[in-house]
Parts: sequence; structure tokens; C-alpha cells
Amino acid sequence: MQNHYRNPLLRMAPDYAFSGDIHWQSPSNIAIVKYWGKHGQQLPRNASISFTLQAAYTETELSYSPRTQEGGDIALDFYFEGQAQPAFAQKINKFLSELAASEIMPFLTQFQLSIHSSNSFPHSAGIASSASSMSALALCLCTMEQELFGTLNSPAEFFRKASYLARLGSGSACRSLYPVMGEWGTLEKLAGSTDLWASPCADWVHPVFHTYHDDILIVSKGEKSVSSRAGHQLMEGNPYAAARYQQANDNMAKLVDVLKAGDVHAFGEIAELEALTLHALMMSSQPPYLLMKPNSLAMIEKIREYRNDTNQPLYFTLDAGPNLHLLYPAEIAEQVAPFIESELLPLCEEGKMIRDRVGNGPIKFS
Repeated sequence: MQNHYRNPLLRMAPDYAFSGDIHWQSPSNIAIVKYWGKHGQQLPRNASISFTLQAAYTETELSYSPRTQEGGDIALDFYFEGQAQPAFAQKINKFLSELAASEIMPFLTQFQLSIHSSNSFPHSAGIASSASSMSALALCLCTMEQELFGTLNSPAEFFRKASYLARLGSGSACRSLYPVMGEWGTLEKLAGSTDLWASPCADWVHPVFHTYHDDILIVSKGEKSVSSRAGHQLMEGNPYAAARYQQANDNMAKLVDVLKAGDVHAFGEIAELEALTLHALMMSSQPPYLLMKPNSLAMIEKIREYRNDTNQPLYFTLDAGPNLHLLYPAEIAEQVAPFIESELLPLCEEGKMIRDRVGNGPIKFS
């Protein structure tokens, strides 16, 4: 594991008696320019940017107390939505063990940890649950460090380290730490951008995007046939990978100007190009795979027909799955609602959709 934040001094003195309870809510996000392909320890092959969502989030409660006898391992009880989840617990235990072993957070082996986590959305709804869950956990861990050692007094430094930790758990999670939009990856056009953590964008993004809608159309609630982790790995042998990374960075450079100007049509064109490119990369991997469903394509056709007929800035994006994210400015919400209800909702599994919009980032509960 990378050791940018390595600090072997972050250990409690003998006979420590500190305990605490921490509670954070952190949102998922939907990428506009996609992160697809990585190297090293969760480092991106290209820059990416995402909307921070509001209604789709994870709540995580972390409790810590001194261990009766310290060991070299992590002492963890993990519960997801009130139930023990061995598979999730194993992933979290591995993540925390790596943070301790790399001396980014060596104090973790000194405490008995209990984590309770829950989502505001169904696990199979096509929303990036790893982004919300790992960002919420990272916020809890940084709060724990601040409570014990007082090392993260600056809000900017606190969220930067939380973004760094979230990235180590799930690459896209690092973008969920900021309101409105988060950018991740080195981009010449954005001063201070880096592969190590995400950067906030709200200060320079046009106000029209601060209230954007994202209606998540549930085409299928089933588990994906190929995981995102496996998809990233397949990019290493994809014959179009190098051209894709260049395309993504070019699209990022264009999108920065579009986001500053508030050009909703140019924004939508880039969003759709990125979504379809992502799925084209899946179809050109070895072995190739297809995550879109017939109703995904039917929705795309209807959205494009509606846009051609009305010139309304109604666009879509897709994550690594079949479900569409319908993107549009708040000012046309009433106008597009009848079209969504009559033409798109019948194509959703069980008529289900999740109405979401751009949000204000994580919330800490006292």
C-alpha cells in the first residue's frame, strides 16, 4: 500500500482508555467522465468527474474501545443493515489491516472496532454502493484519528485524507467527499488535481449544475454478470485502452469549460458519449461482455427521440450496469415528468425508479 500518509507515531500510549462513537452519512456519485482502468494501488489511468448524489447514501456508525489485549490483527464486528455479513466484513477487515500494516493508521490494531452500515437504496439498484460505503468509512476513520491525535484540524486536510483513504478502498469513492461534483486524476487544466485524492469543484461549476436531477431508471435489479473490479482488470488487455485514456482526458478538458459556462446541451453530449464508450470498452474486452439490456436500448432511443422533438436538455448516462441515469436541469422537471412517467417508467423492472439529484456531500451526526 502507498505510504503518502505513513506515520508510525499514530499509536496510543500504554494504558490508554479512549473510546468513542462516530456517525457519518456519505453519498454515492455518478461519473460523467468515467474512471475505467487503473494501475498500482487504485490509481486511475485517466481523470474523471462525477455528480455527488443526495438521496443515495450510506450511513456508517463506528464505535471504538480499548482492546483488553492488543494483537497485530484487526478486532472488528461488522453489521450491514443489522445483520452480520461475513463477505463484507472480510473486505473491510482487509482494508483496515492494510491501513494499520502500512502505518497510515497503525492505531487501528489497538482498538476493538464495531461498524454498523446501511444504505438508503437497495443494494442491487445499480447505484455505486462501494463509493458511498467506503467514503463513509473513510470519514469515520479520519474522525477517529482527529479525536485521538488532533492531527486533522484543517477541514481541507481532513477531507483530503478521507478522500485518499476512500480511494484505497474503492477508486470512485474518493469523489463522494465533496458537494455538487468531485474531480479525480491529474489534469493540466485543473490546478491541484492529482491521482492521490479527489478535489472539490462546486466553486467553479455553474449554478445550473448545482440542482441537476438524476433519475435512476431501474432496468434490472439483478447482480451484474461481471464486477467493476473485473472490468477494470480487463482494460489491461483491451486493444483500445490507450486511445480511451486519451479520449477521457480530452473529454475532461472540454467538460471543464462546459461546466463553467453552464452549457447543458454540450454537457449532455459528453455525458452520453462517455456512457456509450464505457459499454463499448466492455464489448471489446477479452472476453467481451455486455451489461446493457434490451430495455436499456429502448430507453436510449426514446430519450433521443424526445430530445429531437422538444430540444429539451434531457440526457442519460450509464454506470457499469444496465440502469440509466436520466440527467436534466431542475428548471425542466415539470415539463419532462409526463414523458418519464408514460414512456420510460413502463420499461423499468417492476416500474421502479429512484428520483435523485445533485447533493451537498457528506453529513456528520453528533
